[in-house]
Amino acid sequence: MAALFAGTAATTACSRTEPAPDDDARFAELDAKVEELMARYAVPGVAVGVWHQGREHLRGFGVTNLEEPEDVTEDTLFRVGSTTKTFTGTALMRLVESGDVHLDERVRTYLPDFTTSDPEVAERVTVRQLLNHSAGWLGDYYVDFGPGDDALAKYAAGMATLPQLTPLGTTFAYNNAALALAGHLIEKVTGNTYEQALQELVLDPLHLDRSGFFPDELTDVPTTASHNNVEGRAVLNRDAWVMGRSLHPTGGLISTARDQLRYARFHLGDGGGPDGEQLLTTESLQAMRSHLGPPGTLIVEVDGAGVAWHVRPTAEGVPVIMHGGSWPGQQSGFYFVPDRDFALTVLTNSDSGDRLIADIMYDDWALQRFAGLHNLPADVRDLSPTELAAYEGRYTATEIEADGAVNSTEAVLTAEDGRLRYRVLNADGEPKPPEPHAPAYLAFYRDDYVLHLDRDGNSLHNRANFVRGDDGQVQWLRMGGRLNRRN
Repeated sequence: MAALFAGTAATTACSRTEPAPDDDARFAELDAKVEELMARYAVPGVAVGVWHQGREHLRGFGVTNLEEPEDVTEDTLFRVGSTTKTFTGTALMRLVESGDVHLDERVRTYLPDFTTSDPEVAERVTVRQLLNHSAGWLGDYYVDFGPGDDALAKYAAGMATLPQLTPLGTTFAYNNAALALAGHLIEKVTGNTYEQALQELVLDPLHLDRSGFFPDELTDVPTTASHNNVEGRAVLNRDAWVMGRSLHPTGGLISTARDQLRYARFHLGDGGGPDGEQLLTTESLQAMRSHLGPPGTLIVEVDGAGVAWHVRPTAEGVPVIMHGGSWPGQQSGFYFVPDRDFALTVLTNSDSGDRLIADIMYDDWALQRFAGLHNLPADVRDLSPTELAAYEGRYTATEIEADGAVNSTEAVLTAEDGRLRYRVLNADGEPKPPEPHAPAYLAFYRDDYVLHLDRDGNSLHNRANFVRGDDGQVQWLRMGGRLNRRN
């Protein structure tokens, strides 16, 4: 089956402004890397878009669906997941330019009935804090409030029960709920549904004609299916494509590699649209990736988030502006480097696509070849049992599922050979055996910062860090941007 994945590359579309043999070699190397990783991680379909100093490279690989296969192309639809947050941020920045929204104004100015479990937080939280992931309440809130136009209003009201994990504005903690609330704020300011507002403020002006939120409105465009990875094999998941409307602002966009690259080029540019309309000023584009909130980790280290964009540091001091997304059976990566006129988007239709994306985008692989950039150094060092004892224990992450059920995942960290052994517990409190490409160890490379290693000790190109409380003791493990409470 792996051979099938590696051998079904679809259409190549490449436009250029002038001959550049070095780019031809880079693009060919990228294509070969994608095919290699598709076979390694059993990913049925991938679409890739690259912009590099005036040249565009778009290509599809593999198939949309293992049971009813069609070739993936640069115009095949995928869920881009949380990259949607940056579209929400872009729409809000257009409202900032029009004077309808102010980033440092309180959310209650626009949503006077907004309530949180901590009344002071509801009173003080600003629009900017929604967008830079520093609001502090539980972020993984996925309740489905139905298909109606009032879905986001109901979602916002339901946020009153979310626990406040950290003080307002102090800590980076990835927050889906805050971005969904930002989508509801757009509704209130514009008088439209979130989807209508995004269409008018972002999708239509940028000619993103193969992007939207409702699959039945994009029926003329080929669509991928979602696949789970089961014991190293891709298995079709027919139910995974469905998403509740209340999650649209935080992760609901359906799009193509071609449209995602066009969107990246807009953010690399001067704010002008394809019709010559000035959609944002250069200053507004820069403001979206500056005035950052608190730093932390989100697969890689981040200096913080601006208006929905995460800013990733490099060893050379050149920032990478990034996002990406995850939904069951759909994984995507997206980043651009203004100082290098470089952008890359990768869309996949399998849970194991996160491994492919990590190897290309979160490792140095693509950044080094196209932008001459590298991750911050991370030389693993062993700690003594006494040093590791400060981090040992059980850590719990919580999310609220579509039906309102509270789901907690517990992991236990124990010292082993200078590192922390990481094991997820089952319902009986017993450790599960680690999956082949899941973290089995956390290895320190500087104080409180760790690399994920697999069970064979190989890097998974993921970073995490521990967060200390006011007493100086370890209180949280931040993985994937989420806070796991130390018990």
